[in-house]
Formats: sequence, C-alpha cells, structure tokens
Amino acid sequence: MLRFDPFSSVNNDVRGLLAGQTGTSRSPRFMPMDLCKLEDHYVLTADLPGVDPGSVDLDVDNGTLTISAHRTPRSEDSVQWLTNERFFGTYRRQLSLGEGIDTAGIAASYENGVLTVTIPVAERAKARKIEITHGDSRQSIASPTTVDAG
Repeated sequence: MLRFDPFSSVNNDVRGLLAGQTGTSRSPRFMPMDLCKLEDHYVLTADLPGVDPGSVDLDVDNGTLTISAHRTPRSEDSVQWLTNERFFGTYRRQLSLGEGIDTAGIAASYENGVLTVTIPVAERAKARKIEITHGDSRQSIASPTTVDAG
C-alpha cells in the first residue's frame, strides 16, 4: 500500500512563492503525477518536461520513495525576456511506501518528459486463495461424556 502525504511539499511551495520576487531564481512548484494499481504492482507517472534525463534521481530509504530532478535555466545572457514563465531548478517529490512493497523490485524509465516508476507489491502482501481442507466424512465428533457423581 502506498500512502501519500500532501503536506510534505508545503515548505517547497512556500519557498517557491517567496522566491517569486524580481531578481531571484524561480524553482518548480509542482511535479504532477498519477498513481494507479494494476494487478500486482503500482504504476507512478510524473511529468518532468524539459528535465535532463541524467538529473533524474530515484531513491528509496526507510520506506520513503524520493523523486528528484533538475531543469537548468537558459543561460543566454544577451536575451531580453518578454515573458519567462517556465520554472527551473530542482523538483522533488516524496511518497511513503507501505510495508507490502518490494522495494528491491522498483524500476523506472524516463521518456518524452515522463518518468514512469513501477512499484511491485511484495509476494507476502499479494492476495492469495487459502485452501480449505475437509475432514474424513467417516470420522465423527464424539460428544462429551458425562460422569455420574453418585
């Protein structure tokens, strides 16, 4: 089971709002993602357009999955910007993983600005059918014997 903590990025959001002043670097405020469960694994997809694939980092530590990536600002000194709305800097997102996750089996790919992470459910946490055994029909259950105290 995966748990998402919506408050883990509050500090980043506040920092992003405060850094929106003129002359300061702007950092990404948001890494949109989808998370779904397909059979025996979860699939997380995160939008990271314009991010250098070499900067994408995925880390699992103590039950927390951390995704980070970096978009480098354009370094054209002679440019006079008319509008500059694309964020640059480091993206970071963290998710708490439940106990039923196979962290050793997590795999990821990055294609066309989308990071796809496959998170398998641990074998011990998968749903399974329990076999019910039936006793021998010839065997009967003995009724308790009463002892006469007299």
